[in-house]
Amino acid sequence: MYKREFDQLLNSGTLPKSVMLYGENEYYIESSIKKIIEISGAGDSILKLYYDEYDFQKAKNWLSQSSLFGDVNFLLVKSDKKIPKKELTQLIELAFRNETNYFVYAYTGSEFKTLTSAFAKKMNAEHVRFFQPSLNEAVTIIKEHAQNLNIQIDRYAIEHLLMALNINLSMALNELEKLSILNSPISSKEIDEHIFSLAPMAVNEFLFSLFSKKPLTDIINQISKLGEDEFALLRQIQYFTNQLFLYHIYIKLHGTPNAKEILGYSPPKHVVERYAKLAIKTPMDVFEKVFDTLAEGEIAIKTAGNSSQKETLLFSILIKIKSFLG
Repeated sequence: MYKREFDQLLNSGTLPKSVMLYGENEYYIESSIKKIIEISGAGDSILKLYYDEYDFQKAKNWLSQSSLFGDVNFLLVKSDKKIPKKELTQLIELAFRNETNYFVYAYTGSEFKTLTSAFAKKMNAEHVRFFQPSLNEAVTIIKEHAQNLNIQIDRYAIEHLLMALNINLSMALNELEKLSILNSPISSKEIDEHIFSLAPMAVNEFLFSLFSKKPLTDIINQISKLGEDEFALLRQIQYFTNQLFLYHIYIKLHGTPNAKEILGYSPPKHVVERYAKLAIKTPMDVFEKVFDTLAEGEIAIKTAGNSSQKETLLFSILIKIKSFLG
């Protein structure tokens, strides 16, 4: 089943006892979870098991308990790991047997083909796949959200915001809420001033090269091809370093990366793995030195007289960073 069919099902007031939500759109998954919870009338009677919190016995016990007053037992499991087929089948059966039980499995991994068959119609179960929205779909969602926040923003500015964030709907909605504090109409000017555009692929590769063992001469050659001014590039280095640092801290505390908790949105799995691998290799004292160097470099570049001075300062910053990384 796809989004349109599922929306029609929910709008008709029909709610499956078990639902698997999956695909490439975090926003649609989250909004569907909210709709399902609202229709079910679960209120606070929800057991949420996110990622490594998943425990089959705990989930099974929750759906096995009887309700004296007809309260809903709602189980929400969200994970990028597959639930074993035997466990999944039992949870779906438990939801089916009791009219007040509901089970939602929000799967954020990529190996979904072996999971969907468990959600059979005979068990009043459905699986729903979501895709990235088209630009028009994303614009409509942003526009509606802007109206709810009383933000005055036209279609051109909405498209500008989405393109700056590679049509990442979750990120765009988060940034829109930040823009609401301006209490003024939002145009592309405000977006450029307050929203950090996602780096294009060439810049991203440059940043990974900078923090890798790649020779400095190769990195300088990459810079010449980017066409970015020195201050813009410095901001991108700061943003990238900050993300690496957040990954580093989170992995130290929890053992594995969870991009949704770290960044507030979920990049593709291979991107998360690339950031995590680099982050964990970078020692804490190196982060401190890099942050200090970037802060000093920002002041120096802002006060530099001409472009040649700014270029020289940028190269000196890169040389320092490379010396820290070894």
